[in-house]
Amino acid sequence: MDNQPEQKIERSKNVFYVGLLSFFGGISQDIFSPILPIYLTSVLGFDKVVVGVAEGVVTASVSIFRIVAGWFSDKFKKQKHIVFAGYFLSMVSRPLLIFFTSIGGVVALRLLDGIGKGVKDPPKDVLVAGSSEKKSRGRSFGIARMLDTLGSVVGPLILFFLLWIFKDSNYIYHQILLFCAVPLVITLALIVFKIKEAPKEHLTKEEIASQKLEKGRMPKSFYVFLAIVVIFTLGNSSDAFLILRARSLGFTLLQIPLVIALFNLVYALLAVPFGSLSDKIGRVPTLVIGWSAFALAYLGFALATNAISIWFLYAFYGVYYATSEGVSRALLADIVHQDHRGRAFGIYGMAVGLATLPASFFAGFLWDRFGAQVPFYFGAFMASIAAIALLFFAISLKKSEKVVV
Repeated sequence: MDNQPEQKIERSKNVFYVGLLSFFGGISQDIFSPILPIYLTSVLGFDKVVVGVAEGVVTASVSIFRIVAGWFSDKFKKQKHIVFAGYFLSMVSRPLLIFFTSIGGVVALRLLDGIGKGVKDPPKDVLVAGSSEKKSRGRSFGIARMLDTLGSVVGPLILFFLLWIFKDSNYIYHQILLFCAVPLVITLALIVFKIKEAPKEHLTKEEIASQKLEKGRMPKSFYVFLAIVVIFTLGNSSDAFLILRARSLGFTLLQIPLVIALFNLVYALLAVPFGSLSDKIGRVPTLVIGWSAFALAYLGFALATNAISIWFLYAFYGVYYATSEGVSRALLADIVHQDHRGRAFGIYGMAVGLATLPASFFAGFLWDRFGAQVPFYFGAFMASIAAIALLFFAISLKKSEKVVV
């Protein structure tokens, strides 16, 4: 019993260091992603079709290897090794792009990066879940999401600085592609020297008895929640449509990164408070708040008539992310047996990723056929349906008394 405060501090440190992985990984990603399409088209001279194929390969590999990583995570109980492999693949594949000029070489390297991105996510979520107690798990995931999002604030600022420093260089893109590996070297060092495997959870007799029944399978509540999330995601198209909507209302190109930085800042600042809120009032009520915020934001994007309103809508959109991204993962960790969490996070990530593809296609179809407002009305409608379904889901969870609903 005397070691409990010390163990709690060590767990909190582990959550923080896992969040730092996402912070530095996010910096690398946001230095790399904005310049890659320009590098492939302007420097290597590829058609936009090639860019689309390369990024499609990344999306598909991320979704597939989330499942693979989740299975390995549950099978071998060694999350650190899998996370290390994921970040290592991204660290190698990104700077190597400057040495390959063929379509095959570029697509192969983007595939490696996609595998790396898919491999690292489920075991990271397992580490956060296992390094936090159930009563504070929402806050822990909030901390991880906050640090991840801060990386998306810092990354574009570093990119702007690098573009300014190397503005007169003939090898500006090559130098930046090399630099984006630096934050990933830091992540590998953190994994080796700071990250610890999550300790075995201490469960009550009632929890042990109930989890023994579920040890050989995924609980029904997981699949029900997954189905509700897919319904929501079918109305949650790519955020690229928000940018297109902003542009249609008169936003300039220079204003786009600024409003995205504002969105990420709001998201980062609110992630921990809303994660803590889910520990107090329950995961599902917090998710309902988040999905309701999404519906209101999408209604706002549909009804907006000027560029000024976009600033407020993007800031409010950050509320949705803060109440949803970390909290949904905390709810999954509450629902699923600890031996199955890697697989659960992998299936969840794949389902969301795959559902985004038809969602984005349908949003584009609605925009082209019926106008810019319609995809946002549709998104608000689907979010409302999913939020109602969540409330019924909460009733079934409350009866089981296994989860913070």
